[in-house]
Amino acid sequence: MILDHSVGPTRSTRFQGERPEGPGLKLFTEQTCYILSVKIWSDMFAGEYLHGFAGRGASVPPKKLARMLILMLGTLGFGFAGYGCHYQKVSAGPSIEFTHIPPAAQGGRERVDTISGRVSNARPKQQIVIYAHSGQWWVQPWPEHPFTPIKADSTWSTETHLGFEYAALLVDPDYQPLPRTDVVPTQGASVALVTIVKGVGTPQLAPAGSLKFSGYDWSVRKIASDKGGTNNLYDSENAWTDASGALHMQIKKKSDSWSCAEIYQNRSLGYGTYSVTVRNTSPLEPAAVFSMFTFDEWASEERFREMDVEVGGRSDVANSNNARYVIQPLYIPGNLFPFAAPSGTLTYVLRWESGHATFKTFRGRSSGAGAQLVSEHEFTAGIPVPGKAILRLIFYVVASDKNPMRKPSEVVVEKFEYLP
Repeated sequence: MILDHSVGPTRSTRFQGERPEGPGLKLFTEQTCYILSVKIWSDMFAGEYLHGFAGRGASVPPKKLARMLILMLGTLGFGFAGYGCHYQKVSAGPSIEFTHIPPAAQGGRERVDTISGRVSNARPKQQIVIYAHSGQWWVQPWPEHPFTPIKADSTWSTETHLGFEYAALLVDPDYQPLPRTDVVPTQGASVALVTIVKGVGTPQLAPAGSLKFSGYDWSVRKIASDKGGTNNLYDSENAWTDASGALHMQIKKKSDSWSCAEIYQNRSLGYGTYSVTVRNTSPLEPAAVFSMFTFDEWASEERFREMDVEVGGRSDVANSNNARYVIQPLYIPGNLFPFAAPSGTLTYVLRWESGHATFKTFRGRSSGAGAQLVSEHEFTAGIPVPGKAILRLIFYVVASDKNPMRKPSEVVVEKFEYLP
């Protein structure tokens, strides 16, 4: 089936400015032009030429009159057709057809399917690039293998990780696809055409574990993620609560990769005050990071409504900052505030209001009156609205050539609190 999500030119021919093409129309048009030509010139001849002769009392022999009519129609009629009855055909542009569309589902390292289709009117050496939309748009099947060749019969096919939507790009040989992007690439330059289609069926979230913590129901991540700039695995066994109700989150070695921990709430709480109390994180390696953050899976164009407080091990003795508050995207000036998180138990707080996000860090297990303030910063620009954003707690590995992760690690979150 041809889908109507294409961005760019579609197959078309034009007759005098976007009129539809067809043999019947062409024949009708040529006949019409001929009849009109005969009618106009016969009227002119009869009404003016003959009238002029008649006015002078002259007569024209029938054979001579016929030859004159044919000559005039042959000469002037073609000129008329050249101006008003010219049949113009414009070369057709490319189109992309999907012949197999994977299901609409949240992606993950092990969740794959086949996507295939057909291209019409592609130029030599052009190829297909596929993106799957799950959180961000991810090039498929892998960043190191982003191009899908177009076969001699104009078909294409590739493996893809699952997503809620899929985009097929027809690209020139010099195109360099991004491994991931918040917004799908658009037509222009080396991108000849972009066609987007929704996955088949009702959207399905990835399988997840579950646990209760601080009176709330949480889901436990099981699928891989590249948060931190590297592909981390996640395992539901890496997050659990002990007899006292404290949450344990671990980073462990699994095969040749690091397996991390993430839990997330099952519903959006919206504006309000969020806080977590975390035991001493000073022993953490530089590549191990704990974070409390907001995230809306469906809001890629709004940077996922993400706001973070992050703390990790110190990577440089000369730089005491090992924590930061962030409004995404962090590369915008003023969206990042680094600070030094001291050793010992700390309570991290986010107060989220319309147009304001205030982060605070306190020593100890309380943020109430009398608590010792460690750090505070208020953001007033780029603050997202809640949308469907939910709160997440994550303990993960960041990419670092200088300080790679070397050994398993753990953080303990004593409690989570929310106040509207």
